Amino acid sequence: MNGIVVLLARHCALAGGAILLALVAVTCVSVLARAGLTLSTLADMPAWFSRLRPIRGDYELIELGSAVAICGFLPWCHLAAAHARVDLLGGRFARGLDRFWDAAIAACMAFLAWRMWEGMLTKRANAETTFLLQIPVWWAFAACATGLAAAALTGAWVAARGRAA
Repeated sequence: MNGIVVLLARHCALAGGAILLALVAVTCVSVLARAGLTLSTLADMPAWFSRLRPIRGDYELIELGSAVAICGFLPWCHLAAAHARVDLLGGRFARGLDRFWDAAIAACMAFLAWRMWEGMLTKRANAETTFLLQIPVWWAFAACATGLAAAALTGAWVAARGRAA
């Protein structure tokens, strides 16, 4: 089971990273294009630079993609114990407290996954889309719910097995 949880968390993080890299590319192209439109009137720019145009709906892509990427990073973050924390205690009590908080995070992630799933069903039923690109919003909700469910599973697994000392 440990291998499955690690594989799931790793794949979620890799998907989140791929999405984040795509968002960086979208942002860079849009910023360069906006700068090219401004600078082409002020200075001699290469011809290709002045032909760049901002990506239509880049804000929508960033908004949806950021949420999906963040939810994709959560399982690996919890598995690697990379959440912000303060260690004041040591020994057995601290390990018990860690298990409690791991279980609490698992419960919170399960709750969020459930609510995100319910939100996805509502968005899909209402056929809600983004303003400019008309992307169905429920796709992002479904992806976020998947990442949150994986985070809940990871949290439950870490709580059940405990952290390495």
